[in-house]
Amino acid sequence: MQNSLNKFYKKGGGLQKSPIINMKKQEIVLKNETGLHARPAAELAKIAGKYQCAVNLYVGDKKINAKSILNIMAAGIKASTKIEIECDGPDENEALKEIVEAFNNNFGE
Repeated sequence: MQNSLNKFYKKGGGLQKSPIINMKKQEIVLKNETGLHARPAAELAKIAGKYQCAVNLYVGDKKINAKSILNIMAAGIKASTKIEIECDGPDENEALKEIVEAFNNNFGE
């Protein structure tokens, strides 16, 4: 799924069209019965850290930096929770693909 945003802003007295902002998002449901505890949180942070793009998780109204094991664990994400994964940057496609695969494989558990 791709989200594009076009806005106008003032530059030098005239209106200019801002660049299109692209980011990749995908919603998943956490299947891991024990939630995102230490081992899967560490694995997720390790995967996210390999990429240049920003990687965030959205759970309810919480925005979680997926490159931080502490942020992931502090969120207390339980089994059967809907999570939106957002990757934004130069390697967002690859990052999103690998992260979704890791969730689908229960982080090897």
